[in-house]
Amino acid sequence: MSGSDPRRWLRDARRAFARLPSLRMGRVPDAPALPVRDPWPGDPARGARLLKGELELGGGVRPLRPGGWIDPSGAPLLRAAAHGFTWLRDLRALGTDAARLRARALVSDWIATGAADALAQRPDVAGARIAAWLGHYDFFFASADDTFRQKLMARLVSDARSLSAALPAEQQDARALTALKGLIAAAVALPDHAGFVTRAQRFLPQELARQVLPDGTHVERSPAALLAALQDLTEIRALLQAVQATPPAALGSAIERMAGALRALRHGDGGLALFNGSKEETPALIELVLTQAGRAGRAPSALADGGFQRLAAGRSVLIVECGAPPPPGLDRMAHAGTLSFEMSVGRERMIVNCGAFPAGPPEWRDAARATAAHSTLVIADTSSSELRPEGLGRRPSPPEVQRQEANGAYWLEASHDGWVRPFDAVHRRRLYLAESGEDVRGEDVVEAPMPQPFTIRFHLHPAVHANVQQDGVAVLLRLAGGGGWRLYAEGARLSLEESIYLGGPEPRRAEQVVLTGYPDGPQHVKWAISKVK
Repeated sequence: MSGSDPRRWLRDARRAFARLPSLRMGRVPDAPALPVRDPWPGDPARGARLLKGELELGGGVRPLRPGGWIDPSGAPLLRAAAHGFTWLRDLRALGTDAARLRARALVSDWIATGAADALAQRPDVAGARIAAWLGHYDFFFASADDTFRQKLMARLVSDARSLSAALPAEQQDARALTALKGLIAAAVALPDHAGFVTRAQRFLPQELARQVLPDGTHVERSPAALLAALQDLTEIRALLQAVQATPPAALGSAIERMAGALRALRHGDGGLALFNGSKEETPALIELVLTQAGRAGRAPSALADGGFQRLAAGRSVLIVECGAPPPPGLDRMAHAGTLSFEMSVGRERMIVNCGAFPAGPPEWRDAARATAAHSTLVIADTSSSELRPEGLGRRPSPPEVQRQEANGAYWLEASHDGWVRPFDAVHRRRLYLAESGEDVRGEDVVEAPMPQPFTIRFHLHPAVHANVQQDGVAVLLRLAGGGGWRLYAEGARLSLEESIYLGGPEPRRAEQVVLTGYPDGPQHVKWAISKVK
């Protein structure tokens, strides 16, 4: 084993033994002993696309039809999703006989050919597939023949045993929770394999300690990862209750803290803030996840461990990214958006980040991760963190953050050193939100020995209509609901440029207000966003 990881060697050996037919524990049951319920709603529109042979996820599309499982096209995220079968809920939401038959055909074809793809056996993918097959068993199994039933149950047993042997999962991010969920779901349906619960519970406490920060944010610092992890943990709690197993003491506390953090990272429309690989998601789904989590509460104003600040006054909400990027190994979705912010007014988003394209082509994925795709300052068109396919390279140290509140108004000051290495420069940002919520003021300062070329970007939601006013130092912003706001700046040249919004289901054209620093001018820009009376 010279030069190899002994833990990986032992894990691979356990998986190899687990796949040997002679070592199968007990008989293959005729059907799941207890029902496993998928508690999350599907999307009928996505279900309709699946009937046409298309899997859509994260803005990307991959062919999905019988015989195409080994197709290497598409982003790895799409391939993993295809083998994970969570899209069965979309076919179920469609609810037609054609949808049921397509689900059964795809499951049958996967059993025959799809398991040959090594990606399909990754612990999180196997865990998602086991939970999905069991969660929608009554949907795609109805009226199926005995041969299909026997093959399905045999595959479930085989996959569950391989998954058990593969733990702990090599993936140290939220995907490890999906693997544990799948193994516990298998224990519910396969009572002859009660040892699956014992093995999952062995690793669950350490995953909770590693992935859930004290303030409830997820270690990946992504609202989307937080939502997905909270979904998995609420399912795990329900599954443990189904087999009358005592959940670890840390599980309930983690779920409660995560629910509070999720509330803090929502805008007035109920959707997620767009940081570190996140899209808006469906407000109804987020509300359902919070309901499953239980114990409603107020959103905390600061998530110090996760590095987010929430400023709320009147009808306005500002969510500011004030943390260091997640550590290597947990930064696969990380963006270079340090000190970016988003602003919503009531149920309308006004200032946004561009969002994410995790399943898109590499060049689009990286464009969405770049600092320029965020509402913050950029020096010399260089991102504040170095973008790499597997995560980030150069990155800022934890930003210095100071927050003050008085009489309902907020002051926030933060700085980061992401550009110290290439430019010997520090970015300092100050924000103020008045008690009324109708007056936002900001200052951006570049501290460097030599003047640096910089821009400050305010990406606008596609529903916002913008016009540069005649004086050229302000932009009038009109919200879809009719409210008017004025963005004013001094110390930089103001312009209106094209942008793109990737926060929703489909990419949309948008605009951005760009403040460009003068070549030899002050490295200090003041700006304000105020409601037009």
